[in-house]
Amino acid sequence: MKISTLKKKVYLVIVLSGLLSTAQIDAQSKIDVDLGADIVSSYVWRGVKTAGASIQPSLSASVGGFSLSAWGSTDFTSNEGTKEVDFTAAYETSGLKLAVTDYWWDGEGAYRYFSYPAEGNGGHMLEATVGYTLPESFPLSVTWNTFFLGRGNKKENGDNSYSTYVELAYPFSVKGVDMGISTGFTPWENTTLGTSKGFKVTSVMLNASKSIKITDSFSLPVFANIIANPAMEDIHFVFGISIK
Repeated sequence: MKISTLKKKVYLVIVLSGLLSTAQIDAQSKIDVDLGADIVSSYVWRGVKTAGASIQPSLSASVGGFSLSAWGSTDFTSNEGTKEVDFTAAYETSGLKLAVTDYWWDGEGAYRYFSYPAEGNGGHMLEATVGYTLPESFPLSVTWNTFFLGRGNKKENGDNSYSTYVELAYPFSVKGVDMGISTGFTPWENTTLGTSKGFKVTSVMLNASKSIKITDSFSLPVFANIIANPAMEDIHFVFGISIK
């Protein structure tokens, strides 16, 4: 009886171990993890220069249509120590994208990531995003982004400005070079971009990217963005290197 009971326990352990191993392998096969970093000559966000030369790491995990991602930016040159850390939860299906992003722009030396700033325009800000991309025959994408929480989203009178940025983008390629054109505008006052009341175009961008062959087994992905900001009468030319 003791031997029979022992065998049953051994068999049970083997079966459970097999099931756990299968579940682990199945879970790992469904989860996609990606990481990398960009090195850019300047950090331009929605047509506005935010910092000089910067390194911008990213990390994401996705399963099905759901994803969690982290993105950051730290500059090399500014004495102010510009630093940004953002987290995004998103869901995508059939060209539709829904997302919420937590931006943190307090910068180096703030030491208050886990507390809400009592004063100033820094700290955490939450933005909701709704986007849609048309089928591959005409892959135009339209994205609507609205900040709904955060002190940097307040007007002078203290009201929420619901700073909104809308972008239209269209990708294409020319002789093996991946390119794209996009334009972004603010439909009303946007305190995060510093635009006054009314419709303002803050970004008109032409971008290009390709992989430069270094050796037979190694290529270096590079990109360049020409970004004009009609609202500020400004222009930027950004060069970057992607590491993945």
